[in-house]
Amino acid sequence: MSDILITSMQQRHIGALAELEKICFGALAWNEQALADELTNDTAHFLVLEKSGEAIGYIGTFVVVDSCYVSNIGILPQYRRQGFASVLMESACKEAFSLGARSISLEVRPSNTAAISLYKKLGFEEIGLRRGFYREPKEDALILNLDLTAEKYGQSEINKNT
Repeated sequence: MSDILITSMQQRHIGALAELEKICFGALAWNEQALADELTNDTAHFLVLEKSGEAIGYIGTFVVVDSCYVSNIGILPQYRRQGFASVLMESACKEAFSLGARSISLEVRPSNTAAISLYKKLGFEEIGLRRGFYREPKEDALILNLDLTAEKYGQSEINKNT
């Protein structure tokens, strides 16, 4: 993984991430303008995973006071099941902790067993259910939460200067 870089989302990433969104989320994808708007949102912290200079994944989070919320995480299909989502989640947790968050939460479809397995492996716990949260197809959402600890997340290695 020496050709891997995790960096803060920048204007140069917007087109590639909008395409990634279409591939990963179809009709529910964020468009270029929605992604670009987050560049000026002080609570938004989007990380991009680059492999050999190509954006192959990203995670979008929002940090408010001491909590962090994951809005989206996506990896191009040809790079899935290679540990990249785990690397992104770990990086987002470290960054959130460095920004003062002490917990991180997200929603996930109960049918997305691969994602649930990843989140549980990282220590997330199920804390609730949002009925009818997803559409296309309509589905409930499991609410997962992870307490962030200094022992595990006290060091951030995000490249903010790229």
